Amino acid sequence: MTSAPKKLFIKTYGCQMNVYDSERMAEAMGGEGYVQTDRAEDADMVLLNTCHIREKAAEKLYSDLGRLKALKLDNPNLKIGVTGCVAQAEGDEIIRRMPVVDLVVGPQSYHRLPAMERAVQAGGRVVDTDFPEEDKFDILAARSKAKRGPTAFLTVQEGCDKFCAFCVVPYTRGSEVSRPADRIVTEARGLVEAGVRDITLLGQNVNAYHGAEGGLAGLVGQLAAIDGLDRIRYTTSHPNDMDDALIAAHGNEPKLMPYLHLPVQSGSDKILKAMNRKHTAEQYLRLIERIRAARPDILLTSDFIVGFPGETDADFDATMALVEAVGYGAAYSFKYSARPGTPAAERAEVDAEVMDARLQTLQALITRQQRERQDAMVGQTTTVLFEKPGRNPGQWGGKSEHLHAVHAMSDEDLRGQIRKVRVTATAPNSLTAELIG
Repeated sequence: MTSAPKKLFIKTYGCQMNVYDSERMAEAMGGEGYVQTDRAEDADMVLLNTCHIREKAAEKLYSDLGRLKALKLDNPNLKIGVTGCVAQAEGDEIIRRMPVVDLVVGPQSYHRLPAMERAVQAGGRVVDTDFPEEDKFDILAARSKAKRGPTAFLTVQEGCDKFCAFCVVPYTRGSEVSRPADRIVTEARGLVEAGVRDITLLGQNVNAYHGAEGGLAGLVGQLAAIDGLDRIRYTTSHPNDMDDALIAAHGNEPKLMPYLHLPVQSGSDKILKAMNRKHTAEQYLRLIERIRAARPDILLTSDFIVGFPGETDADFDATMALVEAVGYGAAYSFKYSARPGTPAAERAEVDAEVMDARLQTLQALITRQQRERQDAMVGQTTTVLFEKPGRNPGQWGGKSEHLHAVHAMSDEDLRGQIRKVRVTATAPNSLTAELIG
């Protein structure tokens, strides 16, 4: 008699790289007889795949572990694991504070999960926050060819050598490492065979990729040659790694979508220097001009931190001026939060009320720019890759070339189709359109 499969629940915090990592963890544990469930209450193993970028990440983890403690009281056989960047930063401290945790594994060691699970089942506790010499992607099993949705993430580069003064990534993800192009192309072909038409290439500094001749532009060219792969994107980029070839690719490669997330963090040269960004506001603006010259319709997004230690009203005004000058399609903005172990954490912080006021002012400007960009789309045509049905009967949702969320009505099954549409209306975070092709 065949025993029932074990069930795995994964909660993913943070960035797209964590989404990709969670998928690979699920595939690795599939080889140990686990199938995924969307309910922690039904699981034999729970993995919390954590992010350490924002404030109180560890507190959020311990809050979730407190809720899981009750599940383990009801089911003593339940195994609980913490993975990702908080696992890397906290290590043994997690088990010390929360003895319900059975395993802790950093983002560079999750290929070892099957062996760790076996050790845990034998009654042990395991902590692995090494930066192993072996490449985890070499050891992980090939991606499943099971049918999947039309979009996918694909990690091509990990780690960071930039050491921005506010950021923990170099300490939790390690130095910059690029995967070999042939392995990325093989994985991409497998995704296309499984139904994927749109791939987003991931990296902490993805445009620092050097695993192919010609860097990221060379890799994009190799991927563009794959039949059935219709759209390519990449994120997240650093301004200092936008080389001439990659800028040119935005104008020359039709499969590379007209969308670019290019974080700048501040418009003040004084603050950029304090952040160790190694570029000026003027250099960033000149870079934007070159990118737009190559692809005039590109939609630009960015990241901003307000209230970085030492930021004055004049520094904040410089950020507002930069945002006005660029005209973003969207942006992510945050109040500065000190990350333990980073250089900026030792500096005096800006008053909390001042940070709140600056954030509201910046977000109002970004929201206005986003709405103006979306309103300008009304009456325009674009193509949409439809992904899934909407909430209403006959409604379908997908993403435009510029990564706008788009809804359209059709009696057809549009899943996985790229269709031409005309935009008819806008909402705060989406477009409404009609099919025209």
